[in-house]
Amino acid sequence: MLDILLVDDDVEFSDVVCHIVEFLGHNISTATSLKEAHQWFENNTFDHVLLDFMLPDGSGLHLLDHLKTIGQSPKITLISGHPSVKGILAEMCEPNVGHLLKPLQREDLELVLNGPKKAVKKAKSSGITRHFGGLIGESEVMHKLYNMIERVAKTNANVMLMGESGAGKEVVAQAIHNASQCEGPLVASNCGALSKELIGSELFGHEKGAFTGAIARKEGVFEQSNNGTLFLDEVTEMPIDMQPNLLRVLETKKVTRVGGNREIPTNCRVISATNRSLTDLAQNNIIREDIYFRLAVFPIDIPPLRDRKEDIPLLAKAFLDQLNDENGTAFSWTPAQLKELQSYEWPGNVREIRHAIHRAFIMSDPQTSDIILPDNLESPFSRVNNQTADKPVSAGQTIEEVEKELIHATLDKVQGNKTLAAQMLGISTKTLYNRLNAYGGIGEYK
Repeated sequence: MLDILLVDDDVEFSDVVCHIVEFLGHNISTATSLKEAHQWFENNTFDHVLLDFMLPDGSGLHLLDHLKTIGQSPKITLISGHPSVKGILAEMCEPNVGHLLKPLQREDLELVLNGPKKAVKKAKSSGITRHFGGLIGESEVMHKLYNMIERVAKTNANVMLMGESGAGKEVVAQAIHNASQCEGPLVASNCGALSKELIGSELFGHEKGAFTGAIARKEGVFEQSNNGTLFLDEVTEMPIDMQPNLLRVLETKKVTRVGGNREIPTNCRVISATNRSLTDLAQNNIIREDIYFRLAVFPIDIPPLRDRKEDIPLLAKAFLDQLNDENGTAFSWTPAQLKELQSYEWPGNVREIRHAIHRAFIMSDPQTSDIILPDNLESPFSRVNNQTADKPVSAGQTIEEVEKELIHATLDKVQGNKTLAAQMLGISTKTLYNRLNAYGGIGEYK
């Protein structure tokens, strides 16, 4: 049983959280401001503090400084109302400070307070939990991903994986295949790597003599993956005039080899992947609408690594463990090195961090256990990949400056609608007005 303090000025939200926390078997007290929180800590200690970022009398981050001053170190979970806020908070806080987004679900609080549940789907290797045999990460966004994988694996629905390059789409495809426990194999094909002339043969197969160079009959990937899973990577790079042929196979579950006239039944789940956005797909005639709805019966967005930075130490340890096992070495990370890895944005996602660790491994002295990180983690292909309109946090900024930037960026995004901005920030409208008054910016948004 934990003693928990909730610091939040939203009374309705606090009532819901208290009900959930008590249901989970813990004690909970509440404060609606920094002043009340300070009063609670005068004569009490708490195991865990659920802390709203924006409070009527200041930022919740000031409470972290106060706790250091009085020598108390409860576990802290910051609560915010918008993903962009969460990202900036992760930059400002220590790695052991957790983050939750409103609205909260019971499962969110249960995971934060009680830790992840053990399940059959998890297998441990070298102390690192690998979900569905390959996925690594214990962040909130990854647990939501695991839940989607578990749900869709029980069906035969086609899945479209969407996410940035290097985020791990093929690993997720493998995880869905593993969780499905189907009889057939997982067969992968990259639609973006094939010429228009060869893509029909790759997908549907060909008969001997169908074209110059077809010296023998070939089964296409649909046949090869029968009773299993077909992974079509970069499916949106398929020529638009080839897509009707794919649509027909998806609708009829039958293929006709190039140069043949016999329909061959096929039975496989199709998992497709793209690094293009939905807006790009819809506006630029990249994929037919009927194909999209056939492929994306169950779309899944894979989070970029910058949205789950708390998973970086786990990934770094897992990759280094693998290299140690393969090479008979005993390198290990220092806390400072793991923090340095967490501080980088990794625009190339998991692929980039894996490459950087391999590069560091090669350059380190195998006679020691010290791995040497390069002076600059940035790869030649790294690029700025900031998906929000918020300004980046820079060293030396005060909490008030960051808070002011967040408020103004949110108000600009919603054309000055204070009610909507308050909802996005996870605060009351009254608190928003108080903060605007404090920063002297209320006149800009009348």
